[in-house]
Amino acid sequence: MIYFDNSATTIPYNEALLTYQEVAKKIIGNPSSLHQLGSNASRVLEASRKQIADLLKVGADEIFFTSGGTESDNWVIKGVALEKLSYGKHIIVSAIEHPAVKESAKWLEKLGFVISYAPVTKSGFVDLEKLAGLIRKDTILLSIMAVNNEIGSIQPIEAISELLADKPNISFHVDAVQAIGKIPLSSYLTKRVDFASFSGHKFHAVRGVGFLYKKNGKRLTPLLSGGGQEKEERSTTENLAAIASMAKALRLTFEKENFAVKKMLAMKLVLKKALESYEDITLFSNLDNFAPNILTFGLKGVRGEVLVHALEEHSIFISTTSACSSKAGKPSGTLVSMGIPTKIAQTAVRISLDEDNDMSQIEQFLTIFKQIYQKTQKVR
Repeated sequence: MIYFDNSATTIPYNEALLTYQEVAKKIIGNPSSLHQLGSNASRVLEASRKQIADLLKVGADEIFFTSGGTESDNWVIKGVALEKLSYGKHIIVSAIEHPAVKESAKWLEKLGFVISYAPVTKSGFVDLEKLAGLIRKDTILLSIMAVNNEIGSIQPIEAISELLADKPNISFHVDAVQAIGKIPLSSYLTKRVDFASFSGHKFHAVRGVGFLYKKNGKRLTPLLSGGGQEKEERSTTENLAAIASMAKALRLTFEKENFAVKKMLAMKLVLKKALESYEDITLFSNLDNFAPNILTFGLKGVRGEVLVHALEEHSIFISTTSACSSKAGKPSGTLVSMGIPTKIAQTAVRISLDEDNDMSQIEQFLTIFKQIYQKTQKVR
């Protein structure tokens, strides 16, 4: 099997799975319980929080555990809107955000909020000049992803931070789900960023756990009420084993980052060069200012899902851009926002690499792809 769908989900590290198993078996108390078993669980919880905070170079009291990126995104978009209702109802998100952000914004629109969508360039980057023109006196929130999940374009978070430097009343949220272990931390967790979303299964933790960075002094209306966990910000019994596992996975990811980035980029270069040699291939991803692990392309006249299943027959697994929208059969929202015609956007497929992949897998993929390319010649 060749797994090239790491932007959808990664395979958990063995060490992270062992941590999950050990904590699940041995730390049986509820962190909120007053007895010794509860105290033991609470210590593991806070140790995990501190480890994650230290790795991100933020305060432990700025880390809040969630079920993943979607919940974190929902919490920020809706939580900021409700918290700052008296200050304004205008929110800006980019045209290429993850559905967790865009759908949350659309939900708020039904409640009377005004949503502006910052356009992107033909290459898939937020247009800074047009973004600046969208800012109003009643703007309360701006949400921009760090790395686009469909084509891998790295958004100009540092430049946007400078744009907001004299606008402290606008909360700045970054969806950093695809950024961990792929681009430098300083490029997406700037001092101006107020909130940032993270998802464990994107960096080799188990599924169903993530965390939110919330800068000290920034407020969010809680979406979950009940037992008062996470400083009464997010009520529900913490998924302790998954949280400890995620802290381990994050540490390993940062330890391997330099090696992993170089390896992924080398594989991406080989893939890009090979695919460029085909006449009927359209490349949607590039090298400069793009994540080292994502390469999105299309085969003329062949819908993305057809190519996905053709490769699957050879035990090679890729995706049609975003995993969250691929089953809906819709063309890539990012490509459409870039001005790519729908017919071409429907051909898009995404290869997303990991340090576990190697050049022999790249060679095997290219061999099989050549066969598929020849078989689809009549369609083209």
